[in-house]
Amino acid sequence: MNHLLTENRDGALWATFNRPQSLNSISTQMACELADMWEWARTDPAIRLVVLTGAGDEAFCAGGDLKQLIPLLTGAKQPQDDFDRRFLEPDLFSRATLRGSHYTRFTKPIITAVNGVAVGGGTEFVVASDIRIAASSARFALPEPAVGIIAGGGTTVRLPRQLPWCAAMEFLLTGEAIDAKRAVEIGLIGRVVEPGALLSEVQKVVNRLLANAPLALQAIKRIAIEGSGISFEAAFQIEDREVAALVATEDAREGPRAFAQKRKPVFSGR
Repeated sequence: MNHLLTENRDGALWATFNRPQSLNSISTQMACELADMWEWARTDPAIRLVVLTGAGDEAFCAGGDLKQLIPLLTGAKQPQDDFDRRFLEPDLFSRATLRGSHYTRFTKPIITAVNGVAVGGGTEFVVASDIRIAASSARFALPEPAVGIIAGGGTTVRLPRQLPWCAAMEFLLTGEAIDAKRAVEIGLIGRVVEPGALLSEVQKVVNRLLANAPLALQAIKRIAIEGSGISFEAAFQIEDREVAALVATEDAREGPRAFAQKRKPVFSGR
């Protein structure tokens, strides 16, 4: 049984954490499947965006399965199968959690549909995403300091760049859980809906993004990532580079043509 379910729905790759009996916590198998999913989504032109959500109605993702992962990482437990052995490969964790170059190279939009508890790594996947919609029942926490570790899936780097310093650091340092309302207040997520409306709200956003030019969406995200933390002059050079590349595409011609013909554009990603 796959621990991560994937389905390409007309260009939107829906990836579902699929261990509801364990609050969708991340096993070595799930980590391997996540790494493969991100690479598939990045390289396949048929995939235009990714939606992450959790199976069931209780949890989005409760982070790493500590009983399984930490003993492997510390050497207290020896690998038991191929997933365990692959999990210990040097780059697997970064690939699964979109750290380093894996994050900067992944320029397709990521939507998180947070259907319940998002703890540890679950919150980290939210922080790595672009559009974040949560059910009112969602809870968020980074409790790693209480067990002697840190949120090492990229969040200690990403979150202080996304939130006001005091909000980011209080959330990171205390490890205390916050509800969806508070998550919106500090800017961790974009909006909150009732649980029964979550997937329909997410689908509306998916439809809107799929109607836009895929190369334009990727250019926007690439500029936002590469332009973060550098001078305005350098960031504008990145923007100039992306504009020059986009105006040479067929999609840049299709958009105005469709507008003039009063029809919906048909973007090809070329």
